[in-house]
Amino acid sequence: MTPTQDGPTAETTAPAPDPETRTVSRRVELVATVLLALATVVTAWSAFQSTKWSGVQANSYAAAGAARAESTRASTEAGELMTLDVTACASWIDAVASEPRAGKSSGLGDDGSYDPVDGTQSEFLYTRFRPEMVPAFDAWLATDPLHDDDAPRTPFLMPTYRLDAQERADAELDRAESLSATARRANQNGDNYVLTSILFASVALFAALSTKLVHRTARRGLLGLAAVLFVVSTVVVLSFPKEV
Repeated sequence: MTPTQDGPTAETTAPAPDPETRTVSRRVELVATVLLALATVVTAWSAFQSTKWSGVQANSYAAAGAARAESTRASTEAGELMTLDVTACASWIDAVASEPRAGKSSGLGDDGSYDPVDGTQSEFLYTRFRPEMVPAFDAWLATDPLHDDDAPRTPFLMPTYRLDAQERADAELDRAESLSATARRANQNGDNYVLTSILFASVALFAALSTKLVHRTARRGLLGLAAVLFVVSTVVVLSFPKEV
């Protein structure tokens, strides 16, 4: 009879691991490790860029607010100066109209020319016009507004009437709009980098999970998905503007 072995004396032999399975597993682990490393690096870069663009956004909005405040201040100053010019012009017109009645020469010719007469109220007012107003006022008188119905009604409608304060206000307002547009672009760029961070985090997750799967097809499929997602995300992130 052939002796039998049973109980604790029985020996079992485990099946030898499949060499091909071991090779595939090493390859999967190597590719997954590389993808994990690259995805981590690019995720950190995207987070850095997102933070930088957030700083650009904050600085641009702050500068835009300051520019708008300066525009408002300059616009208020321009309004005050224009009020002074209107008052001075109205006073001059009253003086020119009243001087002939008082037997004085106003210096205003029939052709609309004006030659200030020393000692008159109109001369006093004219010589105290603001420098920004004088060119427009002289150009307005040259159009003979007293006799030409097509002449501008007031000197303030003349192209030569320009207020430096108003030009500053317009320039600051344009600057504020430009800075606001920069802030909006920076906000969008920051959001784009946050999105790519999520994509690269997904790459790292898929790569890590692929090493835990037993089924070969599922393992390769998940790793392939991670690789494709990494390539697409990398191409996308390279197209974004960089802030250094």
